[in-house]
Amino acid sequence: MKYFFLAYAIVAALVIGLMPVRGEKRASTPIWLFPDMDNQDKLKAQKPDDFFADGVGERMPVDGTQPRGFLPEGEAELGGIPEYQFGGGTSYYETGAINDHYSSGMPEELGLTEENVDAFLRRGHEMFLVNCMPCHGASGNGQGMAAQFGVPGVANLQLENFGPAAYPDGRMFETITHGKGNMGSYKHNVSLRDRWAIIAYVRALQAAQKAPMSDPAVKAAYDAAQASANPAQ
Repeated sequence: MKYFFLAYAIVAALVIGLMPVRGEKRASTPIWLFPDMDNQDKLKAQKPDDFFADGVGERMPVDGTQPRGFLPEGEAELGGIPEYQFGGGTSYYETGAINDHYSSGMPEELGLTEENVDAFLRRGHEMFLVNCMPCHGASGNGQGMAAQFGVPGVANLQLENFGPAAYPDGRMFETITHGKGNMGSYKHNVSLRDRWAIIAYVRALQAAQKAPMSDPAVKAAYDAAQASANPAQ
């Protein structure tokens, strides 16, 4: 056993001796035991690149590119006023709070009417499937694919402590915007209007969970949701 430790010490000394001192400059390429993404296949702004015929790495946007955060033509649908759709203001629409307190209800800026509320909920359904379902599941019960792979702490939105009385709409908006626990922020991924659409859809899911399946409208909605969550192959 003593020879094993002696051999181990000699090998360790040789390895450490062959390794360069931090900060030492050498002409040869260093050996990276932990690359840490030091070398990446990417183009840096205003740097030349031989990949393109003109040698310019920075490229012009392709035709039809829209600035991120703006609707087509650079205008929002809120009175035609150009508006950055990912936040920055202090209104209830942009923060979920009124006088530093969470509130509930859809903001007036959404301009919801009986004619457009169905389309608004469909948009919420679409955004929920894209951004929320992988973790929270199609019904919001916290049993999405991420949870199936062992990600802990996924919220079950069907529980009473996430209902409108215990968890105001503004608080849910805050959670979507800034994240909570293992959930990251979605303020750079989901626009203000789409965040509120997701909240409206979650409230519809919660209400549907308590509705009797004997109701024809509930049964039809359930069948439609199942069909969208499990499309035919």
